[in-house]
Amino acid sequence: MFYLSLVVDYLKNYMKTRLTYRSDFWIEVLSDLLMNGLNLFFILVVFGQTDSLGGWNREQILFIYGFFMIPYGIFGTLFNLWNFSERYIVKGEMDRILTRPANSLWQIMLENLDPSSFFSTIVGFVIMSYSWTQLDLAFHWYDPFVFIVLVIGAVCVYGGIYVTMAATAFYSDAPTGIMPLMYNLSSYGRYPVTIYNKLLRGMLTWILPFAFVGFYPSAYFLDPGNWLGYALLTPVIGGVFLAFSLMIWKVGVKRYRGAGS
Repeated sequence: MFYLSLVVDYLKNYMKTRLTYRSDFWIEVLSDLLMNGLNLFFILVVFGQTDSLGGWNREQILFIYGFFMIPYGIFGTLFNLWNFSERYIVKGEMDRILTRPANSLWQIMLENLDPSSFFSTIVGFVIMSYSWTQLDLAFHWYDPFVFIVLVIGAVCVYGGIYVTMAATAFYSDAPTGIMPLMYNLSSYGRYPVTIYNKLLRGMLTWILPFAFVGFYPSAYFLDPGNWLGYALLTPVIGGVFLAFSLMIWKVGVKRYRGAGS
């Protein structure tokens, strides 16, 4: 209850700030929507030149992209850790965090909440719903529950990878520059892994499992006959990577000795 109350308090502070600078909030929302629109436009342009991509038609690719955007938006809202190294390690704000009686990672996540990113989740749900109707996919009573579990697993995959990347700042005296690279690699998860070579497919499945953010969980609904096993691994992979990242973070916090001079 203590940590849930912190969520409410930080959201109140966030809304007070945004009500003061409303235009900034809507500019962020608009920029996210424009980026999503460009990615969607790219897919439509590709399918203006071909009928399939690696054996997947336009509606299937749109479905995968729509599913990908749902955990991506939730992740962007909660795990906004892009400037962790510079702000909390280099500038010393981690010292302030550690003086408070709450989990350090939870505090940092709440301080950097970005609710405007949640609009990506809404856009993704709309795209996925449209594609579902176009593909005339079967609907079972348990599909919503499976969908929720898969989305949570995908968010945990994202969170695990990026918390691990952020935690590397505890072991380095300077910003690592890994975050932009991870962001670029994450975009590969919005397409079927079958269009990549074996090396990249293996990396996106077992090393940096961004395929479990978009393709594998969405394939549960598109082609369960071939991808059911991988799809059901999504919450397992997410749990493993998130647990590993929390361990790395805990060790890093213990190793941290302050900003110094």
